[in-house]
Amino acid sequence: MNLQIVMLLGQDGLTNGAIYALLALSILLVFTVTRILLIPQGEFVSFAALTMAAMQGGTPVRLGWLLLALALGGVVMDLYAAYRPGGRRRFAARALVMPVYAAVLAAATTLLPLDGIGAAAQAALTVALIVPLGLTLYRVFYQPIAGAHSLVLLIVSIAVHVVLVGVGLLMFGPEGARTEPFSDSGLQLGSVMLNSQTLWVVAVSLLLIVALYLFFGKSLYGKALRAAAVNRLGAELVGISPELAGKASFALAALIGSLSGILIAPITTIYFDSGFIISLKGFVGAIIGGLASYPLAALGALFIGQAESFSTFWASSYKEVIVFTLILPVLLWRSVSHKGAEDEE
Repeated sequence: MNLQIVMLLGQDGLTNGAIYALLALSILLVFTVTRILLIPQGEFVSFAALTMAAMQGGTPVRLGWLLLALALGGVVMDLYAAYRPGGRRRFAARALVMPVYAAVLAAATTLLPLDGIGAAAQAALTVALIVPLGLTLYRVFYQPIAGAHSLVLLIVSIAVHVVLVGVGLLMFGPEGARTEPFSDSGLQLGSVMLNSQTLWVVAVSLLLIVALYLFFGKSLYGKALRAAAVNRLGAELVGISPELAGKASFALAALIGSLSGILIAPITTIYFDSGFIISLKGFVGAIIGGLASYPLAALGALFIGQAESFSTFWASSYKEVIVFTLILPVLLWRSVSHKGAEDEE
């Protein structure tokens, strides 16, 4: 192994690690606000990548119909909550905004030729489809059981993931796809050429990581979202809506997932079930951060990316084993250093 190979492996590790860092932060974001381990986070990534690839390939884009079905399901649940015997909630007309929005997007993505609108417009349309998907998933599957035990929320997350993988197979088929790179230029760094996609991934990842850190660490709204996770009743008493906090966290997670999918799609072939293994590596990074620290989660994910890259060179058949084995010493150390747990109220 010479310096050039080390630089190339480091570039790949940095690119993958930046994506894993984004997913680690989004998993940490949802967990700190809602106590939900968002197993379906990977589906935001794969759905975004495959949706944009479908647009560029001129094939049907069916994600809008999934969004419409979930939006209508949310309206039905709102109607039931408003008119059931003893119901205390009123049905608000604004609940119809999401189905109308989803219907417009579904019709537009079905009828319009999207292969000629340009990569920027395709990326924007992909984000416009994925972010509301996060909102509707929370409304339909998680909001009714928001106060349940963490184990129940985890089981529901696993079930939602399994369902979305099956739906992804129906929408996109078993074939993989990748998108066109944003540009063909690069940056010469010594004897190694950094491709433009790596620079895009690193730049966007850094912007999102800094923005999330400032939002949750410095802003009043970020602290309000975290307060909703610490004590739902206390948050409600001071005017913080746990439902709004949950929807906001899922929307941010969907935004991060969609941007991650758009960034990674030109680098590697994405399949309908690729999101799970990608988000699982982000989850390992979040575990290294203790599911509490954004900077540690980001550093842990970058370490995972580098370990995966160099493992591919030395022992490609065992790279997944090596990557996921790295979580064991972290769990062992946290188990030994843990002082004890308080009983959950």
